[in-house]
Amino acid sequence: MKTKKATFGAGCFWHVEETFRKLRGVVNTAAGYMGGTIKNPTYEQVCTDKTGYAEVVQIEYDPDEITYESLLDIFWSIHDPTQLNRQGPDIGTQYRSVIFYHDDDQKNTAIKSKSEQEKKKKKRIVTEISKSTMFYKAEDYHQRYLEKRGMFSCKF
Repeated sequence: MKTKKATFGAGCFWHVEETFRKLRGVVNTAAGYMGGTIKNPTYEQVCTDKTGYAEVVQIEYDPDEITYESLLDIFWSIHDPTQLNRQGPDIGTQYRSVIFYHDDDQKNTAIKSKSEQEKKKKKRIVTEISKSTMFYKAEDYHQRYLEKRGMFSCKF
């Protein structure tokens, strides 16, 4: 099986990971950080709002089982992409809405999908679309956080 990667930031990574990890065709998920400037950031550093990192989930998926378009549809449905640098009570650039693309096909698909969402919502979508950079896996206690605690969501 040849897998691909998708990386999304949609607020707190706990609920993002929990949503995607359950999908048929998703092989693996990892909560982490992307888009910043320092090497090996810690959660505490990311929370200072000074590193440029976003909380993200990197998804390894089988494109024969689930498409990138389907992953994007779920991404749009689990957060409010019209909120700048926040989701609900979580405020800061680390909670921004962002799609990190891994190739030109993902970039073009994400741009098209964002445009469709703006038409559908009739609001400006603030989601960034950026080239993927180094992914730093978050600390172990963040991995599968909700599952470990028997929770399904932390949405407000």
